[in-house]
Amino acid sequence: MARLGSNQYGKAETHLVRVVRDGAAHELRDLLVSVALSGELEAVHLDGDNSAVLATDTQKNTVYAFAKEHGVGTPEQFGALLARHFLGGAITRARVEVREVGWTRLSDHAFAQGSREERIAVVVADESQWFASGLSGLVVLKTTDSEFHGFPRDRYTTLAETRDRVLATEVSARWRHDGTASFEDARRALLECFAAHHSLSLQQTLYAMGSAVLEACPAVQEIRLSMPNKHHFVVDLTPFGLSNENEVFHADDRPYGLIEGAVVRDGAPDAGPLWDPYPLV
Repeated sequence: MARLGSNQYGKAETHLVRVVRDGAAHELRDLLVSVALSGELEAVHLDGDNSAVLATDTQKNTVYAFAKEHGVGTPEQFGALLARHFLGGAITRARVEVREVGWTRLSDHAFAQGSREERIAVVVADESQWFASGLSGLVVLKTTDSEFHGFPRDRYTTLAETRDRVLATEVSARWRHDGTASFEDARRALLECFAAHHSLSLQQTLYAMGSAVLEACPAVQEIRLSMPNKHHFVVDLTPFGLSNENEVFHADDRPYGLIEGAVVRDGAPDAGPLWDPYPLV
């Protein structure tokens, strides 16, 4: 015998570009919106009965129409508006993820996109409403104030200990909150902590950065971070009669160390449906 397990369906990565033409200076917003709906959907899976299924094409059209009728606002606001709209009937839970890439203004109506960084908002609506905000593609590097030593050594260990190294990573983070946390404050806390923190390991830096967000944003209950170690190895220049005092590096993109973890506020409420079954970030 078999039974239907957890399931959801929706329209993924609807690419929405919204131009606001109020005045001479235009505003440009560039979003990827993904919708996932779940609820009383046994009939469509077991019997092919589509009477409870809102077509994914309708979901896509709703995203575009809402952008015109209501504007976009913040990613959290737009996601919440859509999630509440899709609830009802057989649908008992709606999850909306909004990813936004930024454009730099060149003139009143010209823009350039030069960064891989994305702003991310996730809203889950059921009998309650759950928010997570975050970012990905935030590449940071510091040329000193980073060490790594005291780790176990065995016959396979070749990595040298160091008291001064380049530390670089590409931060992906999600922080769950009550809908009032400032994205700008959280991002600023991540950057300021990375810059000021004297790192003994990337794990220690991850914890410090997460703690800084909790301190800066009282509405945040938990932050989850994924931080690959973008290795920079000192190049041996002795064959050429040259010294290399941490000046010339080989940047190695793979394989790489991947450091992940969560920092949780004491007494924080349960995450509800935000994390499970989704990955760390």
